[in-house]
Amino acid sequence: MADQTAVVEVHVKPSLIASWFHHLLTNPVIEIDGQEYAAKWGTSKVTVTPGTHRISVYFRYRGQKSARLAEASKEFSTAEAPSGVRVTASLGPRNGSRFRFEEPVTSG
Repeated sequence: MADQTAVVEVHVKPSLIASWFHHLLTNPVIEIDGQEYAAKWGTSKVTVTPGTHRISVYFRYRGQKSARLAEASKEFSTAEAPSGVRVTASLGPRNGSRFRFEEPVTSG
């Protein structure tokens, strides 16, 4: 029987210029298909069902419960990589910058 899950490996990167600030004062959040997952600056893994999904990445200042700062979203599919996909979201260098996604890389 085929495995019914795929792993999305999400690498969340702050800008190099403000990296120290984000590591100290903010928390990144990954949202896949409307479900929030606490993340960390670096790599986090989320298990999903095979198929097409919508991912959003944003950050919050520590202690905030609902802010969605620098949010970016995109769709991705596990169709060509049934075991998993790697996604990188990088935060731009300016204060008003949003995350930007690099193309997903298949890992299966």
